[in-house]
Amino acid sequence: MMRFLKNLVSAPRRPGAPALPDGQRVYAVGDIHGRADLLARVLGAIAEDLNAFPCAAPVIVTLGDYIDRGPDSARVLSLLCEPQGAPLVALRGNHEQMLLDFLDDPQVVNEWRRFGGLETLFAYGVDVRVVMQGAGMDEACADLKRRMPLAHLDFLRATVFNFELGDYYFCHAGVQPGVALEMQSAQDLIWIRDGFLQSARPHGKMIVHGHTPCEAPEVLANRINLDTGAYASGLLTCLRLEKSERRLLFANDAGAVWKGDLQK
Repeated sequence: MMRFLKNLVSAPRRPGAPALPDGQRVYAVGDIHGRADLLARVLGAIAEDLNAFPCAAPVIVTLGDYIDRGPDSARVLSLLCEPQGAPLVALRGNHEQMLLDFLDDPQVVNEWRRFGGLETLFAYGVDVRVVMQGAGMDEACADLKRRMPLAHLDFLRATVFNFELGDYYFCHAGVQPGVALEMQSAQDLIWIRDGFLQSARPHGKMIVHGHTPCEAPEVLANRINLDTGAYASGLLTCLRLEKSERRLLFANDAGAVWKGDLQK
């Protein structure tokens, strides 16, 4: 078993643990950030799992932040645009929102570059040398529009801010404590940290999120954080949910490893 599993932050499972309806399964994938190699390993492991253990209604939920920081954002989107053997629900992260904002307003690159946006431009073959000097925003935006496949743009525009199934609520960053899930703002769903991360109060459903990198997944009483900082750590995490069972899939440069049911 990979050494990092000893750092898993896990709270004891309580009676009446969150569950999915019978016949349904979710594979929730944490923040990818341009690590197409790790994503390919996770998708391959999911395909093998579905082949070995068929399910009537599986769904893959990606938690956002597909792009920026890592080396191959364009390839990540290409992989996600391919058929996966199960329906894909692609959530929007703050990084996808910044790219879409940049396409509408090139000046956004001044902020986006602080979040790794230049790596995404470079992945599409855009010359970023002038942008690095604080100029050439309009030209870079026009070049990205020429180079980005329409399928990638359609994918980004079709991303959603949340997804619910059974006792689970999936979003990129988290939720505003004390606000009903149906009333959450898009801004909080893709950006929130403070307030949410410190809150131990129940949110009505178990929140599955990313956005805030951790050395290992956090599995707490009210939320599960799957962002293991793939672009820097080389570790991408997937959570498999079925009925009340939870399993984790870890992919790194060495391959992919499943960890058994959590919190039994």
